[in-house]
Amino acid sequence: MPNITIQWYAGRTDEQKRRITAAITKAMVEIGKTTPDQVHIVFQDVEKSNWGVNGRLASDPA
Repeated sequence: MPNITIQWYAGRTDEQKRRITAAITKAMVEIGKTTPDQVHIVFQDVEKSNWGVNGRLASDPA
């Protein structure tokens, strides 16, 4: 069973998550040869102040 975790900055809407869930599930069924009920997706919404990139916090001014 595919377990997919998406870590991204907080702020996406439920509708965006629904569309991404549908698209990823479709791709896993078509390409990964699994069934929709086996595809599990977890969204981890992370505040920019809790995400470090390129030696700084993502919330820091550019």
